[in-house]
Amino acid sequence: MGSMIALLDKKGGDATEPAFTMLNNLRLKKADACGLASPSAIRTEESLAELERIKLNSNIIIGHALSRILPRDKEQPLQIGNASLVFEGRIFPTPRRERDVELFARQVLERRAENAKKFIRETEGDFVFAIVEPEKLTAGRDVLGARPLYYGENALWAGLSSERKALWAVGIREVSSFPPGTVAEVSEKGFKFKVAEKITCPSPRYATMKDASRKLQNLLRKSVSKRTAGLKEVAVAFSGGLDSSIIAFLAKKSGVAVQLVHVSLANQSETNHAKTFADELKLPIHSCIYTENDVLETLPSVLRLIEEADPVKTSIGIPFYWTAERAAEMNFKVILAGQGADELFGGYRKYVDDYIHKGRDKVQQTIFQDVVNMYQNNLERDFKICNFNGLELRLPFTTRENVNFALSLPLELKLQPDENTLRKLVLRTVGRNLGLPQSVVDRPKKAMQYATGVSKVLDRTAKSRNLSTKEYLNSVYQTVFPRMTEYD
Repeated sequence: MGSMIALLDKKGGDATEPAFTMLNNLRLKKADACGLASPSAIRTEESLAELERIKLNSNIIIGHALSRILPRDKEQPLQIGNASLVFEGRIFPTPRRERDVELFARQVLERRAENAKKFIRETEGDFVFAIVEPEKLTAGRDVLGARPLYYGENALWAGLSSERKALWAVGIREVSSFPPGTVAEVSEKGFKFKVAEKITCPSPRYATMKDASRKLQNLLRKSVSKRTAGLKEVAVAFSGGLDSSIIAFLAKKSGVAVQLVHVSLANQSETNHAKTFADELKLPIHSCIYTENDVLETLPSVLRLIEEADPVKTSIGIPFYWTAERAAEMNFKVILAGQGADELFGGYRKYVDDYIHKGRDKVQQTIFQDVVNMYQNNLERDFKICNFNGLELRLPFTTRENVNFALSLPLELKLQPDENTLRKLVLRTVGRNLGLPQSVVDRPKKAMQYATGVSKVLDRTAKSRNLSTKEYLNSVYQTVFPRMTEYD
């Protein structure tokens, strides 16, 4: 895993130098290898400094910074025939003897664009890719959009990158998230997108709670098994809540050694609950307690990684940064987390409010839109945080099969139009079926930013400066990106 860039010079000049600038602006604590490629030449080195003065003499350049997770993860870009490519991501189940990038190459390099669309439609995984050949650049992203990919253009350049800041570094100011489930052909005329597959909203099908919970339990078991296959150990981002508890339980059942990582500020009730449940699971838990000063010290680093000053994303990003940092310090390479469960199974309070005040159709539409947009609202943030720390994030809830199943469920299996409904009802039934304790299954959801205490610290700090939280975060953001206005 790692980060990728791609750049096309619309005027036909050599794009090597600005492509290097983009690669140099990616944020990784440690890169095991870096590479740049044209259609006909590739250079990979152990450090960026060794790439700085190369000239590939091509108007289209792709690049990759590698953070090695599995022993088979090799340097990129990869050259085959008259094309070079980067493949950033993972295919599930993980191939035993084959690199993900080589499997992708074999399936796609004949009839590039059409096979790229077919690959997106048929492959389970989290991935982005770019293929460069003479006068042509092709890029794509998986259907759910878990791995970050951004694109933009100006009069001189058309570019793509795993991080916005790499595009900003070459003067591309208007940057957007690459549409999931699509392939783009990039030329001097810009981007031409072709849909491979999109999330659709099926009509809810009748199902009993018993049948739906059994089906969901089997889907989650398979998903966790695929995402732990070949691993000896894995970390789990553990709040002690329903989502992470189910993931931890199933990971243990899959046969991999599991260690739980819990972070919080001092004196938060969720910490004792997390420790109690870890003991019941007979799993080791690493509980890390932070201070209000730690929040403020971590804030600039998180803003630099998530590349926006959104209060909710920031207050979630800070404890998730601590979780990733701690897991990496413990020498883990892969971490599992429960992201996606709230969108899929009606976990947010706003769904109840919509149900009560606006009706069934409105809440179903809201849930669908949140599922479609969760790549921008949550996944990109968390993948960038983990990637920086040399950690691969794997999300068992966010599979295509799980998404299709969840969207087809009747609303009543997720929540009731009642102020006191617990929400995520079918997932709670799965927890019950697995034998999880009632203290977990029936515990009301508490969002990470509130459970850890981080949101209160940011709000209180902003108030002490006579600012709103958004204004305070923007002021810090401008110190991180001093020449930038916020482009979203």
